[in-house]
Amino acid sequence: MAAQGKAQPETQYGLLTGIAAEAGVSLSTVSKVVHRRRDVGAATRARVEELLARNGYVRPWEPEPARPRQIIAVFRDMSGPYTLEVARGIVDAAGELGINVVTGTTSRRPISRWLEECVALGAAGLIIVISMLAEEDQRRIVEQRLPVVLIDPLSAPSLDIPSIGVTNWNGARDAMQHLLGLGHTRIGMVAGRSHSLAGAARLHGYRAALEEAGIGYDPSIVRSTDFDYDEALTASLQILRSGEPPTAVFAASDAQALGVLEAARQEGFGVPDDLAVMSFDDTLVAAMACPPLSAVRQPFEELGHEATRVLMQLAEGRPPVSPRIELATELVLRTSTSVPRHADGSH
Repeated sequence: MAAQGKAQPETQYGLLTGIAAEAGVSLSTVSKVVHRRRDVGAATRARVEELLARNGYVRPWEPEPARPRQIIAVFRDMSGPYTLEVARGIVDAAGELGINVVTGTTSRRPISRWLEECVALGAAGLIIVISMLAEEDQRRIVEQRLPVVLIDPLSAPSLDIPSIGVTNWNGARDAMQHLLGLGHTRIGMVAGRSHSLAGAARLHGYRAALEEAGIGYDPSIVRSTDFDYDEALTASLQILRSGEPPTAVFAASDAQALGVLEAARQEGFGVPDDLAVMSFDDTLVAAMACPPLSAVRQPFEELGHEATRVLMQLAEGRPPVSPRIELATELVLRTSTSVPRHADGSH
C-alpha cells in the first residue's frame, strides 16, 4: 500500500514536468498555476490550464469532476429505416449506462458545428453516422483529442479516429451465393454509390461471387444510387426494361430493395416467381415488405453498443484496440427469393 501511495505523486510529478516542457515554462510556473497563484500571466495560465485539462490532471485537493452523462449522435438524415435502427441501438446502449443521447443531423448543421456543440454541452463525445468528414474536421478531432466514433463513414477516415461497420464484402458475397445456389445466373444489382465505403464493398462482394461462379459482369443490369427508395425505383425500372432482364436483383439496402419491389409490380414481374429480390440491412421494413425480404442482416443493436462502448473508452482516455471494427453479418431467408422459373420446370 505504501508503494502504491508513493507512485501517485511520482506520476503526477512526471505529468507536470511534461506539461512544463510542452508549454515552454518552468516547473515552478506550472506549480503556481496548479496552486492557483496569481503571479502568472493570463496567457501563460490559460496555456498551462489547457494542457492540464487535456492530460486529465486533477488537483489532489479538489473532487474529480463527474463524468459527462450525455453523448451526441449525428446522422445525415433521420428518414430511412437504417438510420432509425442505428439510432435505436445507440439510445438503448447509452440507456444501459445511464447516459442521455442528443440526436441531430448534418442536413442543416455541418459536422464542424456539431464538434463545437459537443464541447459547449460538455458531452462525453460524438458518434457520427454515415457522413463524409472534411479534412479540417478530421484534423480538429485528432489535434484536440475529441472523443469521436464513426459508424459506416462514407470515406476512409484517419486511423486516429475509430470507425465501426460490418463485413459488407462478405455479406454481399453470401447474398449472391444464396441466389447462385438457387440457380440464378443472371443477377442484377441496385448498388450504393462508389464513393461510399459500404456501397463499394457490397458491389465488390457481388462481383467477386459472380467471378467465383464463372459468370461475367454485365454493367447493363447494374445501377448505382443513393441508399434511397425513389432513386432505386428509377434504376430498377431501367434494369427490368433492358433487353434481357435478370431473374434476380440484389439491392444494397432495404430502402433500395423496396424500390425494386415497386418496379417489379409496375412491370408485371411476380416476386419471387419472375424475379427474386435480395436485400442488405434487414431493418424492420424487410419483414414487413410484400413479400417479406430475404436479406443480409446488420447487427444494429451490436453496432450501437460497440460505438457507445468505444466512445466512452475514448472519453476516459483509453484508445480502442483497433481503429477499425467490423461486425459480422448473417443471412436471413424469407419468401422474396426462390429458384428461377426455368430451374423448376415452370413456364
